[in-house]
Amino acid sequence: MHTHPTNELFRTGFKLHKYLLLLITLVACCPWMRANAAEAEVGTPFDLQGYVDQAIAEGQSRIVIPPGRYRVTPRNHQHLVLHQLQDVEVIADGVEMICTETTRAVTVSHCKNVTLRGLVIDYDPLPYTQGRITAISADRQTYDIELFEGYPPAETVRNFKYEIFRADTRTLRCEDHYVSEIEVIDARHLRLTCPGNHDRNPEQVGDLIVIGSENAPHGSIPHAVECNGNVNVRLEQIALYASNCFGFLEYNCDGSVYSECRIDRRSPNDDLKQRESPRLRSLDADAFHSKHAIRGPSYLNCSARFMGDDCINICGDYHMIMNSSGETLRVLAKGEMNIEPGDPVELVLFDGVRLPDAKAIAVVAAGSIRDEEQQYLAQQNLHPRLQSGEGLEKAYTITLDSQVDIDRGGVVCPANRIGNGFAVKNCHFGFNRSRGILIKASNGEISGNRMEGCWMSAILVSPEYWWLEAGSSNNLVIRDNTITDCQGIAVRIEAPAGNGSLAPAGAHRDIRVTNNHIAKCTMPGILVTSTADLQLEGNTFEDWQETQDLPHQLREAGITQLKPIVKIQCEP
Repeated sequence: MHTHPTNELFRTGFKLHKYLLLLITLVACCPWMRANAAEAEVGTPFDLQGYVDQAIAEGQSRIVIPPGRYRVTPRNHQHLVLHQLQDVEVIADGVEMICTETTRAVTVSHCKNVTLRGLVIDYDPLPYTQGRITAISADRQTYDIELFEGYPPAETVRNFKYEIFRADTRTLRCEDHYVSEIEVIDARHLRLTCPGNHDRNPEQVGDLIVIGSENAPHGSIPHAVECNGNVNVRLEQIALYASNCFGFLEYNCDGSVYSECRIDRRSPNDDLKQRESPRLRSLDADAFHSKHAIRGPSYLNCSARFMGDDCINICGDYHMIMNSSGETLRVLAKGEMNIEPGDPVELVLFDGVRLPDAKAIAVVAAGSIRDEEQQYLAQQNLHPRLQSGEGLEKAYTITLDSQVDIDRGGVVCPANRIGNGFAVKNCHFGFNRSRGILIKASNGEISGNRMEGCWMSAILVSPEYWWLEAGSSNNLVIRDNTITDCQGIAVRIEAPAGNGSLAPAGAHRDIRVTNNHIAKCTMPGILVTSTADLQLEGNTFEDWQETQDLPHQLREAGITQLKPIVKIQCEP
C-alpha cells in the first residue's frame, strides 16, 4: 500500500507532539527535573579575567565587556581582579557574573582613577542555605531544620550568621542566636543547638531560617567586593545579590565613590534556579564597610536590604595604650600599626575623656606583648579574640609632640585614617539584624536617607571599645532622614568608655541633627551623649511602638521617664 508523504509526516509530527507534551508535563510536575532544567540554562562559561587582561595589555582605557550572563571560575580565590590600574573604565552594563565558588567576586587593589560600572554579581551555589524549623525541644535549646530544595545541602553549612524569619512577613523574628553545635542528619536536615534564653521574641515551629554555607573546593577568601589601597575609585550601578561576608569592603582607600549600588535579596522572578522558597537574605554580613580611609567614602543613591549585619560602617582602629611617660607611649597595635610620623592622633583615656589631639613624631617597633599585658587584656570589656591578645601581639613606642599622662587602657588612633569627609546621601537601607548607618568619623554628612526595619539603631555615631574601632566624631550633619519601624533608638550618638561609663562632653563635637522624621520606633527617638556644641532642631516624631523598655543609658543616668529626645552629658 502506498503511503502519501504528507500523511507520514503528519503521523510523525503527531508522535513528536505527544512526546513533547509528555516531556513538558514531566518537567512541570517534577521539581527535580524543573530545577535541573533551569540550572542547565543559567550562564555561559566565560574567562572574564582573561578578557579584561587582554584589553589592558592592548592599552585600552575604556574596556566594554559584552553583555551576557556568565559563569566565572575563580583564579586564586577571586573571580575578577583589577590591580594597579590607572585612568581606566570597565563598563559592564548588562553583564551578570555568576560566581561558581563561594569566595571573593571582585578585588580592586592599588588603583587610581578607575571606574567599574554596571556589573551584576550573584553566586551559584549560594553562600548560605535556607530551611524551616520543624521541631523545637522542650527546653528551647535544640532546633530541627528541614532545608528547602534549591539551596545548598546540609553538609556545606558553616556556623556563620544564623538568622530566623517569620514565615508570614518574611522579616526577622528575633535577634541573633548563638549556635554552639550543628549536627548534619542528612542532606536536607540539620539539628542546631542554641544555648541561652529565648524568651524574647521566641522562634516558632514553621519559622524560616538562613545560615552560612560554603562551597569553595579551591579555597575561600571573604567578601564580595574588596577595595584596597585605591585612590579615586568609583563603583557605579553595581548590583549584588549574595556574599559570603561583607558586600563592599574597602580599607586604606582615599576618596572612593559608590553610586547607585544596590544590595538586595533576589526575586524568584529572575533567580538563577527554581527554589522551593524565595531567598530570605542578600549578604551574610555588612553591606558597605570602610576602614582606614584617608578621605572617607561617598555612598550616593545606594540601597542595601536584608543582609546579615550593618548597612554601613565607616571606621578606623584604636591601638591600646599600655603606659605613657612624658611624650612617649607604649602601645599594642591592633593588627598592623598604621600611625606614621607626622600623623595627627586622637587620644582617649580609659574613662572616656578625650584629650586634645597630638602629632606623632616617631613610631618604633618595641617587641611584643608582655605576659602582664596579656593578663590585663583578659580582664577588659573587649571581644574575646582581643581579650586573648589575638591581633594585639605587636608593641610600639610612639613619640608625640606634647607630653601626656595616659594610664593603661587608653587608646590612640591616627585621626586622618578613620574615614573623615564621608557622605551618605539619598540611600535606602534596612530590614537587617543590626545598625543602619554606623559612623566613627568626622567632617561628614548623613542626609536624605530612608531607613526602615533595622533591628537596632538606624543611625549610630559612636566609637566601639569592644572592637577597638575608632574614632570620635567632629563636625557632623545628620539631616532630612526618614526612619521607620526600627527596634533600637532611631538616632543614637554616644561615646562609651573603656571602663563602661559614658564619656563626658567633648568626646564628640559640633554635631547637628536637624529635620529628621522618625515614625513607629522606640522612645527616645534621639539619644545624644558626650557631645559638645550640639544642635537639635526641626526633628519630628509619630506613632511610637507600644512596647517601651527604658534603655540602659537612661537608667544609668538616673532618668526614669521616656521622652522623644534625651541628652546626657552634653554641652549645651
